[in-house]
Amino acid sequence: MARISPLIILPPAIFAALAGLFAAGMLRDNPDELPSALIGRAAPLTETGSLPGKTPFDVSALADGEVKLVNFWASWCAPCRVEHPNLAALAEDGLPVYGINYKDDPEKAAAFLAELGDPYAAIGTDDGQVARDWGVYGVPETFVVDGEGRIVERMAGPVTQRAIQGRLNPALEKAASR
Repeated sequence: MARISPLIILPPAIFAALAGLFAAGMLRDNPDELPSALIGRAAPLTETGSLPGKTPFDVSALADGEVKLVNFWASWCAPCRVEHPNLAALAEDGLPVYGINYKDDPEKAAAFLAELGDPYAAIGTDDGQVARDWGVYGVPETFVVDGEGRIVERMAGPVTQRAIQGRLNPALEKAASR
């Protein structure tokens, strides 16, 4: 009886291992999303600028005892326009939503809110420093913050109905149970 060389089994084994790795990568919740190093940590307390005519964002609100969202947005961001009605609905349901307007013209930001409505309890502006401190790499990005000011979840991309049901609601429940 002829003996089979172990080298014959090696290529199929390597192929199977690589196929498994690729499948695991593709089946993640969002394969394009980078994990946040801030989950479970206190939210950065970087001061923001203010948008004329709007309630300014005060970082002390992050630890006010209430679960809240912090949403980074811009008037030039098409996905921000898509998520806006969902943020408005969440705010109408009583969830405090704080906005941080990212690298935007104040007049265009005000026009965006005048057109679509203002779901934000308060708004800050950012030239890039606040986003860096929060680990934001694009807008929109939304963070669930518990009542003690700790980040529970980070969602890159628009807040869609699917994201609300699949990620946001479980994160809000987790934040409320702390």
